[in-house]
Order: sequence, then structure tokens, then C-alpha cells
Amino acid sequence: MAEEKSFYMTKEGKEKLEEELHTLKTVKRKEVVERIKIARDFGDLSENSEYDSAKEEQAFVETRIAQVEKMIRYAVIIESDNKNKGIVDLGKTVTFKELPDGEEETYTIVGSAEADPFEGRISNDSPMAKSLIGKEIGAEVMVATPGGEFKVQITNVK
Repeated sequence: MAEEKSFYMTKEGKEKLEEELHTLKTVKRKEVVERIKIARDFGDLSENSEYDSAKEEQAFVETRIAQVEKMIRYAVIIESDNKNKGIVDLGKTVTFKELPDGEEETYTIVGSAEADPFEGRISNDSPMAKSLIGKEIGAEVMVATPGGEFKVQITNVK
């Protein structure tokens, strides 16, 4: 049997997924079933766009339920440890500046299930995080991204 992928996340991230799963199963599922029932009353299903739309939403909800259940099942909780102070790792917040004269940026490195770059949370699978993990304060690191390479200097890790 194939080995399942681990989903790294914080305890809060797992709780958020559990809440989403509960909402999907207890609220969204019921809403979609009700939409399908109502759409069936509109007549011929072969030409019923409301029915088609409701069935598509049902497929989306069921797919998302399966995804969230899998992420929860294979969740690996990120424990913030203090033993490797100053070294970039999963669950830590890293501040760096782009060289030679860029402004500072700060990101928390999280698992892909919690990543949201607009909220300052980047996936451990991202090119940026892969380049930074294992490095320490003061290190200059080349970061290869789809947009090209650039150099950063790590200024803080917590």
C-alpha cells in the first residue's frame, strides 16, 4: 500500500480543519441536499440548470469533506521547540531582508494545509521555505523561485 502524505500543521490549524469538517457535514451537506430537492421540482432534469448547479456544488462539498478528513487523519502537529533557537524550521517565524537593499519580510513556516502567504504563512513545501529551513540568523541564502533567483539574509528567527 502506498505511504500516505503527512500534513504538517499547528494544533490551531487542526482545530480549524475540524471545525470546517463539522460545518461541511452538518450544514453545507444539508443545504445542498435541500437545493437538489427544490431543483428537482423545476421539471425536466436534462435541461435544469439549477439541478446541475446543485449537483456540482454537492460534488465540491463531498470532495472537500474527503480532503479535510484525509488532512486530519494524517496530521502531524508542529511542536514549537526552543532547543534550536535561531535556526529556521517548521513552525518558526523567520524575518529576512532581500539583498542588497530590500525591506524586511516576515513569514511563519507552516504545513501546506495552513499556508496563506497573504497572512504571512508559507508552506514548508514552498521554494522560499525549502531554501530557509535549517539556516540560522545571519545566513545569506539564495532562493530559487519560479520568478527567478534572489538572495536574502536571515535577520531573526523565533
